[in-house]
Amino acid sequence: MPAPLARRLAGIPPTIFTEMSALAVRTGSVNLGQGFPDADGPTSVIEEAVAALRRGENQYAPGIGRPELRRAIADHQSRHYGLVVDPDTEVCVTTGCTEAIAAAILGLVDPGDEVVALEPFYDSYAAMTTMAGGLVRPVTLRGPDFRLDPDELRAAITPRTKLLLINTPHNPTGTVLSREESEAIAAVAGDHDLLVVTDEVYEHLTFDGRTHLPLAALPGMWQRTLTLSSVGKSFSFTGWKVGWATGPAPLVSAVLAAKQWLSFTSAGPLQSAVAHALNAEDSWPAGLVAGLQTARDRLCDGLVAAGVTERVRRPEGTYFAVTDIAGLGWPDGDTFCRALPELASVVAIPLQGFYTDPARGRHLVRWAFCKEPAVIEEGLARLAAAELRHPGAA
Repeated sequence: MPAPLARRLAGIPPTIFTEMSALAVRTGSVNLGQGFPDADGPTSVIEEAVAALRRGENQYAPGIGRPELRRAIADHQSRHYGLVVDPDTEVCVTTGCTEAIAAAILGLVDPGDEVVALEPFYDSYAAMTTMAGGLVRPVTLRGPDFRLDPDELRAAITPRTKLLLINTPHNPTGTVLSREESEAIAAVAGDHDLLVVTDEVYEHLTFDGRTHLPLAALPGMWQRTLTLSSVGKSFSFTGWKVGWATGPAPLVSAVLAAKQWLSFTSAGPLQSAVAHALNAEDSWPAGLVAGLQTARDRLCDGLVAAGVTERVRRPEGTYFAVTDIAGLGWPDGDTFCRALPELASVVAIPLQGFYTDPARGRHLVRWAFCKEPAVIEEGLARLAAAELRHPGAA
């Protein structure tokens, strides 16, 4: 019998999020790994989903998305960023941003094309580029500050580069690209006539007064930029998996061309509820940010106090903080994270799989603070009570 797994998947490891969340459940550990909140979003949005179910919105929605949601997304882009978006031709609803990423790459990348991405990166970027027959060329955001070096970005471009895949606010480092960094990206895209795909799922989750600037809002960038986002992070409905792509009609059409063969359409009743969230609960994410910033500070202070690291950079956005655990004597972050449930009954995410060369992220570990205060406190207490140093460390 021939090997059942297709060759295009053979070199792609399972996503680390599934592995570590299953480990948390199996060991009864506090899950400070996967980025999902412990509390739901606005009650009115949940009630709208229930109402949509009872109204009979239970059959296929249009493949491109329900009209009311596409209008709400277009209005959101206009209200927050001044972008004029045609809801009929320049918006496509997807099954979460992960499907938007998959459809964008499958719809735009040909075999042999190169995709320049900021690493460490969400693991689906590399997996989907590989499935499309492309090659990821990384530009590393180097610790401890994880800033973009424009010279490294320019050096990564080759004649085979098709698009730039940009994530800001950035998972996992928490970096929010500055205007200067964004303008450097725009200049490279313009100079080399490149497409740009931006993953902006954490667009409303920025801290200390920072604001998110979409690349599509910069001069000359709309016509070459496909912007991806979702309701999951901003409104604490990660399990709903409702996302979207906005941009010029030819780029959105490329997403839809691939999406129709993936999920075909996304959950209709939830689309109505997400439209309500964007229209009627626009101020809700600001309250979420206030709580997340407090949780961020508690987690970062607690990781230092527990001896996980001597210094932790406070992230500028997202759900996550990154620590370097080299001082604990472990050979790498993966070994540390797989031992952590036994050592402390806590789960975190190793970052080696977020790099094209795992050695660059060898000792980096991601911790999530999108949790209830009691969960964070319990996780920190367990870490503080544990012996975290490697048994063989001097």
